[in-house]
Amino acid sequence: MKPTGPLAAPDAVRLPLRLLPLLLSALFGQVLGAQTPVGIFPTHTNVGRARGSASYDPERQTYLVAGSGHNMWDTRDEFHFVWKRMSGNFILSTRARFIGKGVEQHRKIGWTIRPSLGVSTPHVTAALHGNGLMSLQFRRQTGAITEEAKSPDSLPDADAVIQLERRDGVYFMSVAQFGDTLVTQRLDSVSLPDTVYVGLFVCAHNDTVTERATFSNVRITTPAPHDFVPYRDYIGSNLEILDVASGNATIVHQYAGSFQAPNWTHDGKALIYVQEGRLYRFDLASRSAAAINTGFATRNNNDHVLSFDGRMLAISNHAVEDSGASIVYTVPATGGTPTRITAKGPSYLHGWSPDGRWLVYVGERGGELDVYKIAATGGDEIRLTNTPGLDDGPEYTPDGAYIYFNSSRSGRMQIWRMRPDGTAQEQITNDDFQNWFPHITPDGKWIAFLSFPLDVAPDDHPFYKHVLLRLMPVGGGPARVISYLYGGQGTINVPSWSPDGKRLAFVSNSVQ
Repeated sequence: MKPTGPLAAPDAVRLPLRLLPLLLSALFGQVLGAQTPVGIFPTHTNVGRARGSASYDPERQTYLVAGSGHNMWDTRDEFHFVWKRMSGNFILSTRARFIGKGVEQHRKIGWTIRPSLGVSTPHVTAALHGNGLMSLQFRRQTGAITEEAKSPDSLPDADAVIQLERRDGVYFMSVAQFGDTLVTQRLDSVSLPDTVYVGLFVCAHNDTVTERATFSNVRITTPAPHDFVPYRDYIGSNLEILDVASGNATIVHQYAGSFQAPNWTHDGKALIYVQEGRLYRFDLASRSAAAINTGFATRNNNDHVLSFDGRMLAISNHAVEDSGASIVYTVPATGGTPTRITAKGPSYLHGWSPDGRWLVYVGERGGELDVYKIAATGGDEIRLTNTPGLDDGPEYTPDGAYIYFNSSRSGRMQIWRMRPDGTAQEQITNDDFQNWFPHITPDGKWIAFLSFPLDVAPDDHPFYKHVLLRLMPVGGGPARVISYLYGGQGTINVPSWSPDGKRLAFVSNSVQ
């Protein structure tokens, strides 16, 4: 019998029970805000009474985020949030800038990690303030007062690199003015659940104002698991191109396995990298990769270099007939049958002379790794270094006047150079990093190189570390950071400048 009276619902508005979950889902979606993907983020949300928006530029891979909100402090947070759900360990990294002078000196932008979208939830936040203050803010429990640890590094120009990492329940904020090295703070007294919301935020610190910010070089990295075995287990690879003048890097190709060490072709139209023993040509226009025919040489490592005229490719292949030792071969850049160059192994190729007559490489002879050169047609090898310690990564300058290399002879891995006959060896860098693989710009004026932290052994260049790409004048001098990334081995082992010297190709890594 139908109910009657004031509690009876009109037939027109009664819904079958099976539709109730759909209705609730739709209502919940409205509460969260627009459920529209923004770049790598599934959606964006107004938290609290804040109002805001978010958009993504797919060509430059940059984000524009706007937000109001009274503050992110005390017991309540209001901001606009561009987010995704994450579990386990992760590294959040971006280059962030305010747009305009703003109204409040404590307007905030950055990364936040939260278990829910509530205004009073616990959280860990890396916040850049409008006055340049950088602080690690956190709330331990729902409704508790916000605490903070101020970074000693102030960023008054508001061109900030902001990284926020969760590593086994411990949080690390690393910040720098773009171009400088990172300053890191550790937080190990806040407990958040394994699955959390992570993302970019903007808070105006004023209910009546909307502030805006841009975020470039946005990377959410899932690092290698603790139990991975080097050279057996691999995580995903990102092929990136860095515009050196602007500092903006874009990802042009991704792969769930390992590829390494991109070369730029002579015509600027493609990149060549190694993937699981084979060389591939990646066409930049079509964003597609095709294998290069290297005949029997299908066990190549990441040491491969194009001749200065772009016609020949020298490779390092683990030869079966030499018990798997790395041997140097040459092959036409378009593919063909390799010609063996080095009689001895292991030999790891690194450079051609500009006139095409010589190859330089690292040879392990009698337990020592030194720099050698050999005629590009083969013959007797010539030893160029003989100082105890690892010498690696030799590369000619475009004018042929020097060979640059990295050496651990000082106790740390640093950049050195010498004349092509091995004389006049001199140290170029002397700093608190382990520096590898110097690559000289086509105009011969600058060097890009890879920097590991000092907790990496001088004679090692492992996979899957926090590393920097740095740039310095060819004759030495102050170095500035041009990219902050998670990578290492395979990131930039070979010459990877574009022909015009304006862009640099490299590989970063993340579980995908």
